[in-house]
Amino acid sequence: MIKKRKKIFFFTSLVLVLFFCGFTFLPTDTLQVRIFAHLKVNAVQVNVHAGVYRVTADGNLITESKGETIMKIVLKGDSIQLFSNEQSLGTFHYIKFSGSESSELKVKLLNPDRKIRTYQNDISFAASEGYIKMLNDVILDNYIAGVTEAEAGTKSTLEFYKVQAILARTFALAHINKHVLEGFSLCDQVHCQAYYGKPKDLNIYVAIAETEGKVVVDDDLNLIIAAFHSNSGGQTANSEDVWGAKKDYLRSKVDSFSSKMPNAYWERKMLTDDWLTYLKIKHNYAIEIPEAKAAALNFRQENRKVYLECNNSKVPLKNVRQDLQLKSTFFSIYELGNDSIVFKGKGYGHGLGMCQEGAMKMCKLGYKYPDVLNYYYRNIQIIDLHKLHFFKDE
Repeated sequence: MIKKRKKIFFFTSLVLVLFFCGFTFLPTDTLQVRIFAHLKVNAVQVNVHAGVYRVTADGNLITESKGETIMKIVLKGDSIQLFSNEQSLGTFHYIKFSGSESSELKVKLLNPDRKIRTYQNDISFAASEGYIKMLNDVILDNYIAGVTEAEAGTKSTLEFYKVQAILARTFALAHINKHVLEGFSLCDQVHCQAYYGKPKDLNIYVAIAETEGKVVVDDDLNLIIAAFHSNSGGQTANSEDVWGAKKDYLRSKVDSFSSKMPNAYWERKMLTDDWLTYLKIKHNYAIEIPEAKAAALNFRQENRKVYLECNNSKVPLKNVRQDLQLKSTFFSIYELGNDSIVFKGKGYGHGLGMCQEGAMKMCKLGYKYPDVLNYYYRNIQIIDLHKLHFFKDE
């Protein structure tokens, strides 16, 4: 039972967050997502896949399209040129395709060349910093659907889609102003959330509808950092061991569901001299001391550790993972003869929060989304943002 004090605190805090973010977080609200954010785009082809689109340029209506024409947008100096069936319609600073809630656009990058993606709702185009900048004004739940498939893959169970959708919604709303100074809300890269447009698996929309408005909050009723990773290797990590900051809901725990899954184990071989040289140059590790050298060549992790250390030498495992591009920090080291070592690792990813493969296994075994979320995050609550009036004083 939530105490009255916490009810008031939660409602007041949420109202302030909603006010400053400019969102009421209803399913029909839209947010601006920069798409193809990592690419330097010079030319793009657009055609209507569903619905009717009004095409405006610099605020003036240019045409309406039901998909009968192929339109192309090409960078031209500090402007963009619009073509319809190869005929120029003019050069502009800003072009927008505006449709209804059910409208969809097929977008094909021509330079650089990329596969076609389908985007729902509106898309705008503008020249920015020498390239074409594209923003998808997308309904919140359509965005969550796209993120769910991009992060969870296709052909997952309905219950796992529910888990991933709730985490995607939580992350999006907690980071809604991540790119506000750049003129949009989020981008389509993994440091926001991966997003490639409309999902192919329509079961995702069922999962979205059945978890509508649900987010995860911590014991203080703040939106959690909805961290997840591919496979924990049998044990998740503490937040402070990865990020340096402690979060009470991101606690290390034994994860029995992640074993026997595709990314549960891995190996990587390396020359002994290369490993020792790396330790000396990058971390000033005392390889000249026999005891320290032996520790570096025979390192073991039955449970997750944060450092490889011996005497006064201390090497952060997260740095080793990043520098050597290993799948995880959860590894042991064994000597292979006189000139090589092997990293025998467990898991894939940073190890924080939900293990995706473990969660998939739980869902296949019949666990429901509250079970999965409460298994991987400690002392959390699943809150429906559409019922905030419940938290008001009566």
